[in-house]
Amino acid sequence: MHSLRSLPLSLFLLISLSAAAYAQQQPAPEKEAGKAAASPNELFRQGVDLFFAAKPKESVAAFDQLIALVPEAKPQLWQRGLAQYYAGDFKGGREQFEVHQTVNGNDVENAAWHFLCIARSEGVEAARKVFIPIEGDSRIPMKEVHELFAGKGSEEAVLKAAEAGEGENLRNHRCYAHLYLGLYYEAIGENDKAKEHMLKAAKDYAMDHYMGRVAQVHVKIRGWE
Repeated sequence: MHSLRSLPLSLFLLISLSAAAYAQQQPAPEKEAGKAAASPNELFRQGVDLFFAAKPKESVAAFDQLIALVPEAKPQLWQRGLAQYYAGDFKGGREQFEVHQTVNGNDVENAAWHFLCIARSEGVEAARKVFIPIEGDSRIPMKEVHELFAGKGSEEAVLKAAEAGEGENLRNHRCYAHLYLGLYYEAIGENDKAKEHMLKAAKDYAMDHYMGRVAQVHVKIRGWE
């Protein structure tokens, strides 16, 4: 996953290249009537905006429309996988994170969300059997998060690692730590701990980037505000 507030460049280029061709395919009467279907870029924005509005099912629908127009964009759409998770489509989320792994092989967050989808649908042990190994993600505290999800780490190790840095960087590390601790505890059925950590990620260490806002969406959908 990424903290980018804007459309990832690779995806932007991909769907933008198809936008002109797509526009040319729209029937003239529809254009004149103002009924032309949404463009790929518009559908992406709709998917993101609907997700942040805590409407995951509608968000998935927008991303699905985008994929129907630009099938080659699917591997890049980790945002769709997040929406699928919150919509309860864990099978679909698993598949989305698996295909995203083919274009982003060094991201602990992708492995974590893949784990979460399987844990919610098949159980933690099933999730650990196919847990994606990751190397090269140097972000703090992703190494410790990966070890936790793998069953080899601890909450204490994640929190300790997150204390590196100062100022905005420290706040960001803490946000990520509590986000993934909250998600992990929810996956293993410890909802009180999940709520405690997620509220810290969403409020105490709130960050205005994509994953920071995921914590805020989580809190809203779960009714923990």
